[in-house]
Amino acid sequence: MALKLCRSIFSSEITSFSKFAPRLKYVRNSATIADTVPKTEDSTSDKRKGRKSMAPLEFRFIYPEFLPDPDPLRRNYIREKLERIDMMNRREKVDIPEFYVGSILAVKYSDRHAQGKTNRFVGICILRENCGLRAEFTLRNVIDHQPIEMRINLYDPVVQNIQVVRLEKRLDEDLRYLRDALPKYSTFDPDMEVEILPEGSEVPVNPLQVVMKPKPWDFRWARSGMKGISKLQQSQIKKDRMWLEKFSRPWEKYDLMDEYRKVIPEEEQNEIWTDVYSKLHELEIKRRKMSRKRTFFIPKKSG
Repeated sequence: MALKLCRSIFSSEITSFSKFAPRLKYVRNSATIADTVPKTEDSTSDKRKGRKSMAPLEFRFIYPEFLPDPDPLRRNYIREKLERIDMMNRREKVDIPEFYVGSILAVKYSDRHAQGKTNRFVGICILRENCGLRAEFTLRNVIDHQPIEMRINLYDPVVQNIQVVRLEKRLDEDLRYLRDALPKYSTFDPDMEVEILPEGSEVPVNPLQVVMKPKPWDFRWARSGMKGISKLQQSQIKKDRMWLEKFSRPWEKYDLMDEYRKVIPEEEQNEIWTDVYSKLHELEIKRRKMSRKRTFFIPKKSG
C-alpha cells in the first residue's frame, strides 16, 4: 500500500510539472532575450555623461539667466526646458547683448503715454537678479538732480532694444550702495556716445571706489564688505569696523557644502549649454556682423 501511494504521488507531481513546463520555458527564453537587448537608459545616461559642452566657461557669466535657481525646492526640469525655448525665441526677435553689473545701458521700450509710443532710458546697471523668464536688471541715473531707477524684465515684450553704451565691470556684483553715494557717481548723459571695444579684448574692470553721503543710509554697506566703497571712509566708521572683526566668518570660503548648495552642478550646466549653445553662437555671429556694419563709414570725396 505504501509503495502504491508513493507511486501515485510521484505520478501526480510529474503531470503537474508537465503542465507548467512550457510556461517555464517561455519565461527562460524571455529572460535570455531581455538580457541580449541593450539597455537604453544606461546607454543614454552614458552618452550624457560622456558628452561635453562646447560652450566656453564664460557663458555662465555672460548669460546667467539660463542657469536655474540652485534651490532644489524650486527646480522643475520641464518648466526650465520650456523657459529656455521661449528665451531663445525672444532673443531671435530682440538683440540682447552681453552686459554686466556696472555697464551703462540704453533701453528702448514701448510706452503708450509717450509722444511716439516709445521711450528711451540710459543708466548704469546696479543689479541683476532672478533667472529664466523672470530675469531682470535695474538701471539708475540722476536726471535734473533727481535720482531715477528703472527695473526692467530682460525678456519683457515691451522691450524693443537694449544697447550697451559702455561695457565694463565693477568691483562688486551689487551696486545698490550708489543710492547712498554722491550723485556724481550715478549721473550719465542720456545722449552719450557708444564706446566700442576692440574685438577679442577682455571686458575692463573699473576700480572706482565711491564716496558715500553722511549717514543715515538705506543699509549698513560698510558691514557687507563692499569693495567699491572708499577704504578711507570705511576705516573712519569705527563701529562697523569692530563689527566686521567680531562677526567675520573666514571659514566660509572653505565650506564646500555651502558652495555646492549655491551653485548648479557642472554636469547639469553642460546639459543646459549644449541645448542653447548653437543658437547663441549664431546670434552672436549676427550681432558681430551688425556691429561691424555700424562702425564702417563710407569715405566721402573732399572738394
